[in-house]
Parts: sequence; structure tokens; C-alpha cells
Amino acid sequence: MSEHPARCGHSTSSGHPEQAGPASLPAQERHCDVAVIGGSAAGLAAALQLARQRRGVVVVDDGTPRNAPAAHMHGYLGYEGAAPGELTSAGREEVRAHGGDVLPGRVLGVSRRDDGRFRLDLTGGHALVARQVLAATGLSDELPAIEGVAEGWGRGVIHCPFCHGFEVRDQRLVQIVTHPLGLHSALLFRHLTKRLTVVLHDPTGLDEEVVEALAASGVGVERGGVARVVTGPEGEVSGVEMSDGRTLEADAVVVGARFRARADVLAGVGLSTIPHPNGAGDILAVDASGETDVPGIYAAGNVTDPSLQVLPSAAHGSQVGAMMAFRLAEEDLRAGVRPSGAEVEWDQRYGGPDRAWSGNPNGTLVHEVTDLAPGRALDVGTGEGADALWLAEHGWKVTATDISGNAIARVGAEAERRGLSVDLVHGDVNDPEPFGTATFDLVSLQYGSFKRTPDRRGLRGLLGAVAPGGTLLVVHHDPAVMRAPVDVATRTRGYDPEAYVGVDEIAEALAADPDTWHVETHETRRRPPGAASVHHVDDVVLRATRRRQD
Repeated sequence: MSEHPARCGHSTSSGHPEQAGPASLPAQERHCDVAVIGGSAAGLAAALQLARQRRGVVVVDDGTPRNAPAAHMHGYLGYEGAAPGELTSAGREEVRAHGGDVLPGRVLGVSRRDDGRFRLDLTGGHALVARQVLAATGLSDELPAIEGVAEGWGRGVIHCPFCHGFEVRDQRLVQIVTHPLGLHSALLFRHLTKRLTVVLHDPTGLDEEVVEALAASGVGVERGGVARVVTGPEGEVSGVEMSDGRTLEADAVVVGARFRARADVLAGVGLSTIPHPNGAGDILAVDASGETDVPGIYAAGNVTDPSLQVLPSAAHGSQVGAMMAFRLAEEDLRAGVRPSGAEVEWDQRYGGPDRAWSGNPNGTLVHEVTDLAPGRALDVGTGEGADALWLAEHGWKVTATDISGNAIARVGAEAERRGLSVDLVHGDVNDPEPFGTATFDLVSLQYGSFKRTPDRRGLRGLLGAVAPGGTLLVVHHDPAVMRAPVDVATRTRGYDPEAYVGVDEIAEALAADPDTWHVETHETRRRPPGAASVHHVDDVVLRATRRRQD
């Protein structure tokens, strides 16, 4: 149960494989409605649309955005001058707040399965299976082989008058033209400063009429090769050295890069890029809805259009995400189903012939209930029901809930085999009144989490199920281990703890209402013998009592 996706109202209470180190983490195959490759503006905007439509969406991001070298982004209404990371951090929080996963990792390839779904192979041996895939992978810039260009890229060496132009207004600019499209932005830079010099490093295919018009307007035009970009003692740009030895003084250098769509991972489904009409690179072709030539594979952002800055990339992602949601809804309507993304994922896990977990109750649960008189118990996210069945054997009247119908069926079969009575509820913690109007003397959430919602519906439902005088027992993996950084080149995190309501958030809710709750225990401790899992060997244990109201 290490590195597993937390369940929407599921516990992993019945699973206790032998303890092992991180190197032995098992590979996982998660199922979702939509897998998004790339977690910048376009990918996150699409994911937010889909998560708000209650779709199971998983974003995989390797942390290599095109604008990584830039300290600030410009032209984004409401975020003018902000660091690129500020936008992506806010976007991740919003996606997670609506139940979407954002995983650090890398997609190695995409293929179509026999059932029509797509398989995404991830670093570390993990995989995603999705009904749809969105490529929001962006572009990579191919810089001219001129010394100093790569070192100053995104700082003193710029390319876009909209991204950087205002910041270099009235300064000495040297624009190095290496391909025909590179001359295009000179018209805009000429308007931003009177001190512009255009160097025709490679005049092949240039529009001489534009060159002549620039020269006639007072722009300096130099014909000849560039040797290097010159920098000062602090690394700041100070000029451009020509091949003939002359140096043109400059406060900033403009270079038009060629671009390449980052689409290699889609080769397995037969997708390849096409040349962009401007001749400066390639893109993924999409229709008006964002769908590629392969049905079910979509693309958004500047992987489809190099002119899109951050703001229009986000807008395009939002639009494509909405179109994907419509397509999923149409398919479900034709099939006469209304699936829950989380239910599909966990039904798949419990759909095989073998037991997922050991069948033993959690040692921490056993330890914590020894001082409680048997009464009414609610096992939230029962999984295969080891905890619920143990409680029933020890005199508790048990209600067991799970989002997976397959899990509930397994619990029912085992209860019948043992001659035990357990009330089974097939549902999610985030359902309206997930446990009806009943309250319980013990509410147990063992290694389970449920999706976040802005209105905190699931958390309110969980706490509301505890009767006055009753006990809430939450046992969870150590969040510090779950949040440990990963090297995306070798591993993808299989679970996003920030997309789920965890033990710390539950503890905060209890602490905020001391008139209602008395917290007895909130600590990290070693798991009891027999309850250790693959590298999560410490438990966070939260135990609280609901005060009786006089």
C-alpha cells in the first residue's frame, strides 16, 4: 500500500505486505478518465475544467516548462510580472481542491489498448490507463549555435516583444536574425526603442523590402556573422561580437529561436508533428475541439500554436478541457452509464481474482479500540473489510462503506462465509449524506483519504457521523514520506497527497472546534508488528472524542 493512490473514502486496512525499502516499491496501474501530460498553464486549465465536471483526472508533470529560464511572465491579466511558478502553484492548488491529481513524474510513451483506452507508461514502472489523453507538453526552443545565447536565454537574451519588450524599452537592442521569421519581430522592437540594430547573421530567404524599410526608418542594419554574445562581470549582456572582431554595444540581445513540439511520447499511437506554416518549427495538428488525428488524443497550448503566450495557452487548455468533458458525457449517455472516475479506478483494483491485501486487521486499530465498549461502528473505506469483520467478531454492530462495488461484494461474501452480520453501504464519503442520518460510537478511517472539494463536503460528513460521546479514529501514512521529492527521470509519484483530505486537515478541523471535540492523540508512531507496508512504516494516529452536549 505504499505509493498507492488514496481512495475516495477507501481504507487500505486489509493490506499488510512485508516491510521493504523504497527500492522495492511495486509498479502501479491507475485508471482515470483523462490523463494530462504537462502541468503548466494549458494542462492545469484543462484539468481544472475536467475535475470540476467530476471526472477522474491525473496530471503528470516533469517540471520542465518552456518558460523555466524566465524570472517573470508578462501579459497575463491579473498575474502581470509574476514568477511563472506562482501561476502553476496556484493552478495546482485549484486542480487539487476539486479532486484532481498532479503527479511529479514523466511519461515515457502512450499506446492504445485492445479495449480502446490509452496506456501511459511512466518512469519508475508505473502506468496510467485513461479514456482520453491531453498533450500539454509545450515546445522546446532550438537556439542558434552562437556562444552566449543559451547561457543568457530568458534573461539578457530574449525573443518575444510581448514577453520582454516593455522591460527593455529605450535600451540598446541588438537583434540577431538567423532565419526569415526572425525578422518579423523587428517591427515591434523598433517601436519600443530608437536604439535597435538588426544583424543579418543568416540572410537566407529574408524579405529584402522589409530590410530596406527598416534601414530607411533609422534602424541600424549589419550584414555579417555573429561570433558571440558578450557579457559583463556580473553575467549581464554588454554587446555582440561580430565575426570580423567588431563589438556592437547592447543592453539586451534579441534572438528568434526555432521551435519543436514536444510530442515524441505520442509516437506509439501513430501521432507525429507537422511543419508550421511559418517554417520555423513543427506543431501537433488539432481540430477546433483540440482533438488530434487520433480519436481520444487531444492537445492544447503552444504545442499546437507557437504564438500562444501563457494567457492564451491557459485559455486554450480551458476550452479543450471543456470539449473533452462534452465528449466523455456523450459517450456515457450513449452507453447509458454515469460512472464515477474514482469508482472505476477502485473497481478495477478489486476486479481481479486475487485478494488485494492480507486479510488481517490493522494493528493500530486493534490497539486503539481495546478500551472501548462495543457499540455502533462505521468503517469508512472498508476495502476488503478486514477491519470491519474484526470489529464484528468482537461485538460491534458494523456498517462498512466503500466507493467500490467490487470491494463491497468481497466484504459481503467474506462476512457470509464467517457467519457475521455487517451492514454494507456502496458509496463515497463525498456523496450527500453518505452515511444517512445515523451516528456511530466509533468512526474509523484507516489509511484512507477522500477527494478534496471546496465546500469540504466529505470532511463534514465524516465528522458528522460521530455520535456524541463517540470516538473518531484516523490512521494514515506519514505525510512527510508521501510528500518526499522524486527524481522524475527515474520515478513518478503514484499518489498525490494534496488532492485528498489527509489526517492533518482533519486534525485542524477538530482543533478549530474545541467545544465539540477533545483530541486524545495526534502523533506519529511506529506501526505495530504485522502492520508494516512496503516503505510506510510509521503511522500518524489521530484519535478524538465528540463531546456530549449538556
